[in-house]
Amino acid sequence: MKLTRILLTLITFIFILSLTAAAQQSDSVALNNIITKTKRLSDEQPVEKVYLHFDKPYYAVADTMWFKAYVTIEQNLPSPLSKIVYVEVWNAQDSLVQTVKLPLKNSIAYGNIPLNMQNYKQGNYYVRAYTLWMLNFSDAYFFTKPILLGEAIDKQLITNISFNNEQSDKGIKTTAKIQFKDLTKKAYANKTVNWRVLSNYDVYAKGKGTTDQNGILNVVVTSKNGEPITKGAIITDISIAEKESASATFDLKQTSNDIDLQFFPEGGTLISGIPNQVGFKAIKVSGLGADAKGVITDEQNNELTSFTSSHAGMGSFFITPELGKNYKAKVTFKDGNVKSFDFPKATAAGISLQITNANAEFINLKVLANNTFFEANKNKTFFIVAQTTNVVYYAAKASLKNQIIITKIPKKNFPSGIVQITLFNTNNEPLSERLAFVLHPDAMNLAIKTDLPTYKPRQKVKMTIDAKSAGLPVAGDFSVSVIDEQKVPVEENTETTILSSLLLSSDLKGYIEKPNYYFTKTDDKKLADLDKLMLTQGYRRFSYKEILEGKYPVVTYLPEQGINITGTLRDRTGMPIKKGSMRLMVTGRPISAETITSNMGLFNFQNLNFPDSSQVVVSAKYNANAANLMIMLDGTPAPLGAKNINIAEEVANIDTVLSAYLNNSQKQYRYLRTLKTVEIKGAAIKKPSHSDHSALSGLNATPDHLLSAERFSAGCNSLLDCLKTMATGMTFDVENFYVSRDYNQGGRTPVQVFINGNPVDARDINNVSVADLESVEVFLKDDLGTVDRAYQTKGVLVINTKKAPVGKKISKQELMDMIPKTNIITFKPMGYSKEREFYSPKYLPNAPITSTDLRTTIYWNPKVVTDEKGNISFDFFNADGRGSYRAVVEGLDKNGNVGRAVYRYTVK
Repeated sequence: MKLTRILLTLITFIFILSLTAAAQQSDSVALNNIITKTKRLSDEQPVEKVYLHFDKPYYAVADTMWFKAYVTIEQNLPSPLSKIVYVEVWNAQDSLVQTVKLPLKNSIAYGNIPLNMQNYKQGNYYVRAYTLWMLNFSDAYFFTKPILLGEAIDKQLITNISFNNEQSDKGIKTTAKIQFKDLTKKAYANKTVNWRVLSNYDVYAKGKGTTDQNGILNVVVTSKNGEPITKGAIITDISIAEKESASATFDLKQTSNDIDLQFFPEGGTLISGIPNQVGFKAIKVSGLGADAKGVITDEQNNELTSFTSSHAGMGSFFITPELGKNYKAKVTFKDGNVKSFDFPKATAAGISLQITNANAEFINLKVLANNTFFEANKNKTFFIVAQTTNVVYYAAKASLKNQIIITKIPKKNFPSGIVQITLFNTNNEPLSERLAFVLHPDAMNLAIKTDLPTYKPRQKVKMTIDAKSAGLPVAGDFSVSVIDEQKVPVEENTETTILSSLLLSSDLKGYIEKPNYYFTKTDDKKLADLDKLMLTQGYRRFSYKEILEGKYPVVTYLPEQGINITGTLRDRTGMPIKKGSMRLMVTGRPISAETITSNMGLFNFQNLNFPDSSQVVVSAKYNANAANLMIMLDGTPAPLGAKNINIAEEVANIDTVLSAYLNNSQKQYRYLRTLKTVEIKGAAIKKPSHSDHSALSGLNATPDHLLSAERFSAGCNSLLDCLKTMATGMTFDVENFYVSRDYNQGGRTPVQVFINGNPVDARDINNVSVADLESVEVFLKDDLGTVDRAYQTKGVLVINTKKAPVGKKISKQELMDMIPKTNIITFKPMGYSKEREFYSPKYLPNAPITSTDLRTTIYWNPKVVTDEKGNISFDFFNADGRGSYRAVVEGLDKNGNVGRAVYRYTVK
């Protein structure tokens, strides 16, 4: 790989010299400086990418999510760097649900995540994947994919909701139209519904209504002026039978109906006196594109040009602006609304890169300067540099002898993907920049065929894959998924695929609407739309200005080569212990290791291999004076919390969108349905509360908000930090809690905090372990004022811990054994997720049918490797479903060419 890059660089230099033999030596030095420093970046900080291929696009609770991870570097070659990849599942509230750690072998990993009933429920989720090396750079380039999850096991309701937002003087008025149906899709007519609206986990509004004959209830909520509900929920309880009700919760995010129009001059700057191509994008508040058409007018209302969006609200047009003139865009949107937008002002002097990318073999490049810039820079030298994923594949000099310089850049010089083309002056200052997309359609061709065009249920299918690159057979590593398309309908344009991810999304920041649209049945229009995306989407893996000044991104984490457990051995005074003996054992497994500390007391157990949830013991007790030694483990690196960039794709009506899939899941998981709750009456066990303490007896018997310990069980390491966001109706500022209503009106009288009836400062809350917590009681008012007057406070926050169990007398030795030893540490670090085999049944001819085969994923095989002739065959058995079955093959060949193919066959 490095040799290939060196050869490319040499070829580039030869090309440069042939163009500029008479150029000054200083110009060659300047261009060489750009290439050399960019090459240093790609050599020292190569870009890793992660892509996950899933067996299907969405799931139901109790399913297993199967996937294969591909990790690549430049030219999508297998990455030699990282040996571990992390895969996370996040919910719609941007809370981490689960993380798995997978070992990489030849840049490939195989994984699965059981979607159990304890951790998952119906909703919008997304998956994020990365390596430790990728933590050195922006998390905007992590792999992300939205995942829809339905519920079919304990479902009582089928719901459908639609929102209508209207802007008023008082705020945004939202009308939520909710329809309730039973599992047979019969409307729940004339049923009582109690509802409440939450905003930031506090009750904002509540009410009661009755469904109409179609099972529809309208809930109307109006936000405060300037304070729309952005983190809200509508919670409904509908009476479905006598003494039986069912609940449904819907996310509420109030948005206006505004549409914004953004302009993107080609090259980065609108320049006066020359034709400029200007990209535009019309965006709804949700983040989705909006169809738009309009005209550009001058100060006298003369129409200069018109424009119409082509795809996802994007389009482009040409305009020649005059210096000092103001222009406006008058736009008509699809809903009939008409708006006016200010057009960017043109600069007096400038030079711009302009690209025409319709030719299959060349990028047609034009460098265009206006008169003012040309007169000031006539005959000066400029440089054109083109790079992909931090690797320069093209560089050339150009002398500004005319206002227009035209050249062709061969696409064969570049791998498929985004090309960043930048124009520099002799001071190495970037003047203009443009993105172009290169797609080599013959780089990888996958042909899929089956031994028959149609099959019967449970019949054996023999499938063959033939992989070719540029017409020649090629060895590659692939994954195959076959699904029953009647049960798992797929919208191909919205899919996240190996093409849309590795070639497009992994190099662009922000949300891309329907990324696979550009790679499904690609034609001239889709290539033109892809070029408009290049005009309007952000790209900035690095800053030329910074690296040319020698300011490279700081590398904190090295690529992981395996599981390492590191730390320091010290004595009681804090001094490091050199050449200390350290031992590691994994409880219940024949895994152990030994090492010696360095002169600074550092130890490192390297390349360990143990499954997740294993108990690991690190010991220093075999050293002299061991009782006075302390083991201090290093922390585990982790990225910052995620934020879903694909939030525009969140689905409100999962029951409707996944109807076919959930109908099948109800049959598939009927054995998992939980029994209805049986009420057993008896004397309730009194739990600790404020009423146990005489100092708090003046408070109401029932707090304004009661937070049970279970609320803090998931991911809460610091009780104080958790209460800052979970203490409903209270605000934390500096080091005190305040009642939010009073605080927002300027009041600064703090809340009094009690732990088991004892008054404490707010910072003392962290002295309470979450494991010992019973409940938290929030009192927004003290009706009798007994606490407020005694402590000059306003509001009460009560922390109750669990009652200490009645103990028994123990010996001194037993007590000593209970005290944690500093020279032995027992903990559960994250280990490798267990690899499992996908179940694929085998049916004998004429075998008796004892059960129905309801599989939705018919076949999943992440270990499909073609031979040198590019071929591989495998077989599997159909399920009982009839109709169209859809096979998807994705993967990479040994040269880094990316391939994907879709094939369908029929089961009758």
